[in-house]
This record gives sequence, structure tokens and C-alpha cells, in this order.
Amino acid sequence: MLNKTQVIKMIATQNGLTLKAAESVVNSFLDIIEKALKNGDTVLFTGFGKFEVRSKKERTGRNPQTGAKITIPATKSPAFRAGKALKSAVK
Repeated sequence: MLNKTQVIKMIATQNGLTLKAAESVVNSFLDIIEKALKNGDTVLFTGFGKFEVRSKKERTGRNPQTGAKITIPATKSPAFRAGKALKSAVK
């Protein structure tokens, strides 16, 4: 598993950047995606994948301890869908 620090080091090495410059690039990239998703936009990298916000409707569930019916509120969550080229690369 790669973590953020390792990715920053790899970007710095591959592009001849300082660690601070590479960290700035990675943080900017993540901020841009976060802001786009907050605004309800989709971020698409053709061949790689798509970042989007998925909505779940309000639904009825049961409390597992008491068995009582409860209402589970509607939610939104970020999601990533891999593109065709990425799927092929992983196979």
C-alpha cells in the first residue's frame, strides 16, 4: 500500500521537484477534487476514472438491539469509478 508521503516522494523523484513542491502539487490536486465534489461536479480523467458524489435516499431500517423501526436519513458520499484503461492495467 502506498501512502501520501510515499506518493509525494515518488512525484518529487520522477519530476525533479523538491519534496515541498511535490507536496504542494499533491495537496492542490486533492483540494481541487474536494471542492469540485462539494459543488456537485464530477471529476473525469479519461481512461483513468471518475470521481463523483453518490446519493442514497432516505430509507427505513431496524435497530438491531431493539428491533424498532428507524429512519435512516439521506446521505451523500464521494465515490470513484475506475476507467477502462485502469481496469485493463490491473487485470
